This record gives sequence, C-alpha cells and structure tokens, in this order.
Amino acid sequence: MSSIPPSSSLDPAIAARLKRSADGLLPAIAQQYDTGEVLMLGWMDDEALHRTLTTGRCTYWSRSRQEYWVKGDTSGHVQHVKSVALDCDADTVLVKVDQVGAACHTGDRTCFDADVLLEDAESDVLSTGQ
Repeated sequence: MSSIPPSSSLDPAIAARLKRSADGLLPAIAQQYDTGEVLMLGWMDDEALHRTLTTGRCTYWSRSRQEYWVKGDTSGHVQHVKSVALDCDADTVLVKVDQVGAACHTGDRTCFDADVLLEDAESDVLSTGQ
C-alpha cells in the first residue's frame, strides 16, 4: 500500500468519476499528440492528475520513490500536455503530449521500442495464408 497524500485540489466532479486501483492510482498513458506514438505508462493519483491538468506538464506518482515527479525535471525530456482524456470506464487516463527527447528512462524514444513480442502479424498471415 502506498502512502499517497489523501488531499487533492482536483475538481470534485472529476474525482467522483475516477475508478482508482486499491492504492488510489490510475494508469496514465502518454501518447505523442501528432503521430499517435505510444510513449510510456505512468501512474497518477488525484493530485498528480490535478497538477497535469493545471500546469501543462505531466506529473506522475512514483510508486518506488513514493513521491511526485514531473516528467523532464531532471532529464530535460519534458512532456508538454496537449490534451487529457478518460477512457470509457474512467479507470485510465490518456495524456496526449508533445514529447521533448526520450520518454523512456533507458533513453529510448518510447518505453515500447526494445522488446517487441509481435510485429505486423496480419500481413504475415496474409502473405503466408496461415
């Protein structure tokens, strides 16, 4: 169980809609606004979402460090927020951003570059008939 601060400045109407995990968090998917490229997954509580909505910079909750972090404050790889949306179940946030530099802590452009499990399966099936 995390020790996330209970208070937040998030609009109560938004907070009432959210379906959080047992530890009070929502997965937040960061996507490049103009290309659709999926960059990373982070975690937000109500306060991180409030800060993201009001500052124009992505703020996440670090589960390992038990603290807030603003993407790019130490790396320079800033995420400028273009839009924020909830999914149909209100249990995931999609943040469309303009990513400066690498999104992944490994230095890759996205967190999904290095370990591709399946690629273009449909065209492989069409070309082999299987």
